[in-house]
Amino acid sequence: MNESRQIMYLKSPELRFFWIFLFVAAILLAADFVYLPPGWTLFHLAILFVLGFVIFWNGYRLAKANITRKTSAGTLESIITNLSDGVIAYDNNFKILVFNNAAENIFHVKKEQVISQKFGPERAGEARFRILTQTLFPTLAPTVVRHTEAGAYPQIIDVSFPGQEFRVSTDRLMDEGGHVLGFVKLIRDRTREVELLRSKSEFITIAAHQLRTPLTAINWIFEGFEKNAAFSKEDKELAVNGLTATRKLLKIVNDLLDVSKIEEGRFGYNFAQTDLVGFMSDVLTNAQAEAKEHGVNLYLDKGSREQVLVTIDQDKLGMAVSNLIDNAIRYNVENGSVTVSVKQLSDGPYVEVVITDTGIGIPPQDMSKVFSKFFRAENVLRRETEGSGLGLYITKNIIDRHGGTIWAESVIDRGTTFHFTLPTDPKLIPQKEVGSGV
Repeated sequence: MNESRQIMYLKSPELRFFWIFLFVAAILLAADFVYLPPGWTLFHLAILFVLGFVIFWNGYRLAKANITRKTSAGTLESIITNLSDGVIAYDNNFKILVFNNAAENIFHVKKEQVISQKFGPERAGEARFRILTQTLFPTLAPTVVRHTEAGAYPQIIDVSFPGQEFRVSTDRLMDEGGHVLGFVKLIRDRTREVELLRSKSEFITIAAHQLRTPLTAINWIFEGFEKNAAFSKEDKELAVNGLTATRKLLKIVNDLLDVSKIEEGRFGYNFAQTDLVGFMSDVLTNAQAEAKEHGVNLYLDKGSREQVLVTIDQDKLGMAVSNLIDNAIRYNVENGSVTVSVKQLSDGPYVEVVITDTGIGIPPQDMSKVFSKFFRAENVLRRETEGSGLGLYITKNIIDRHGGTIWAESVIDRGTTFHFTLPTDPKLIPQKEVGSGV
């Protein structure tokens, strides 16, 4: 391998001048041997040797560098060409520089039709280039969902067309001085993936609906048994156990339906201006019965303000906060406490709600997963095996839809603190509900 590479270097164009020089030097030395004294011939030989070595070494280094560069460029081109995701690179004038095989398949356009061509918004009027142009200029696309802030790179968006779903990641091409030379887009065709997720969501929705109807009827039956004075104490205990199990199962079914609606972007929100302090007080009042059953004390810290106005969906946010408080109660210790505080943030138009408990805590390795679907920490599973693991996932989506953020801090056997923010400026609430599962 090394020998063939050395031969490649010697045959390269960069060493062509050296071979010409070697031929001329041989002729000159032959003439020196004929016409000059031996001393002068040796002097000329030394000069020609040094000069030849310099020419050879510079040519050899240049040949090696160029061949290495061409090999790397060829390898990179081969990788880009054979990527399963589409790759499009273009300069600042939107002249297409790179268009790989996957991009050809995604847009049904041949490379020869677009390479070195300039694409502006007006080309969306050409039927064969419409989807390509709308991907290059997402503001022209029918539906766009942004996953990064405007101006941040790489920019990641989902672009939807009839029968096609793309995830597009855009980044800048820059020189060593930091000047932008162009852009590169990585396009992943998510059409099949989205269809599979939608099919799964539809199946869960249909199955949950089919389960909810008989479960509701069973729930009514057990309620009737519980209230029937003719039943013995033992029979009533059985009825209470059946009623409890049915209600837990109904909650799981309802959670599955809520998740399906969230992921399809049709959970449905009705926003209205509300006093957050009074709202939190009502939620805690509703949780008092469960807290008393578990021997946990509830506290509300209103801060320095008696009233904080926010724009919320009371039913949906009530569901989110109830999930947090319910967890804080169920995974607490006897005679433990749950404290809810409300405070206005000084660094922006946001209010922060903090829910602190004295419970079992969340293991450090599980902190990054607490808002994932179906996730339940190991210490929680040991304490209570029942539960869907959907509550915090639903909670996070509700907070996100309100324009806020949520995060958690925890220490094992010391307790957990959940923080979430809500904007006090209604303009910061997302204008449109979008699906979060695809």
